[in-house]
Amino acid sequence: METNVAAQGAGTPLAKSRRRMPAEFNIFLVLIGIALVYEVLGWIFVGQSFLMNPQRLTIMVLQVAVIGIIAVGVTQVIITGGIDLSSGSVVGMTAMIAASVAQASTWPRALYPALTDLPAIVPIALGLGIGLLAGFINGQLIARTKIPPFIATLGMMVSARGLSKWYTKGQPVSGLTDQFNFIGTGIWPVVVFLVVALIFHIALRYTRYGKFTYAIGANVQAARVSGINVEAHLVKVYAIAGMLAGLAGVVTAARAQTAQAGMGVMYELDAIAATVIGGTSLTGGVGRITGTVIGTVILGVMTSGFTFLRVDAYYQEIVKGIIIIAAVVVDVYRQKKRKAA
Repeated sequence: METNVAAQGAGTPLAKSRRRMPAEFNIFLVLIGIALVYEVLGWIFVGQSFLMNPQRLTIMVLQVAVIGIIAVGVTQVIITGGIDLSSGSVVGMTAMIAASVAQASTWPRALYPALTDLPAIVPIALGLGIGLLAGFINGQLIARTKIPPFIATLGMMVSARGLSKWYTKGQPVSGLTDQFNFIGTGIWPVVVFLVVALIFHIALRYTRYGKFTYAIGANVQAARVSGINVEAHLVKVYAIAGMLAGLAGVVTAARAQTAQAGMGVMYELDAIAATVIGGTSLTGGVGRITGTVIGTVILGVMTSGFTFLRVDAYYQEIVKGIIIIAAVVVDVYRQKKRKAA
């Protein structure tokens, strides 16, 4: 009797709507809730509206665009069951190298005087290539030598940061061409982020690349038995993550109109946080780019809201850490619930 009632209930419109509800819907509700909390606190403590300030919202979106680009690559890595700690350092390294060939001839201290006034495509391609190479090395270390992703990418993190400091002996690279700087002006960083997110949303959801990525994260042995070349695919995933970190480095340099070795510090943790907040499971096999986009915006709303309420930066880092831990705890609970079901 109860079974029949349950079966009938499963076919009701309410039950069907629940099944059709996208996984990112709850994350979006969290975003709305956080924004409304800041709105209320803003009127209480600051006497201003948090949401009705277009300039503040624009700055917020621009600030998270670079993190979002990195997070798209990190999402794919985490779906495979891996981790990438090197993306922030790759941002700094690619920003320095790309900027060094994007200098104008009018700048008196050009690093390479013979390579000034180059078309913007040259430093952009160089930045992407350097990031791709860093990711390829990560992938090779993980897939071929079986080094844990944490150790392999940690080594790359340290090496890339050291290389970015050595490259100009710690000196910043300035005097970049207007053509190169253009991609960092206005709303262009956000456009780049959204285009990247759309491309890899389609790739993960509708292509064989995506199916292989999820299969490896869900069960690597089953993926191998089914004929997937796990090692080659992992190299591909890490290379793409490195390339996107390189793109983030190019956008960062163009937005700042200069490059410094310290760029990208802690960006990898922000990208991982955005990915986990967006619903990607650290155990692998679960995650969507749409969730990562929402998670990135949540991170931006939190940071902008703290600044709006004049909360000290130290407290911001403490709260951010608590939220990351809470997101992981929720993920663990969700995985246990899914297995029990």
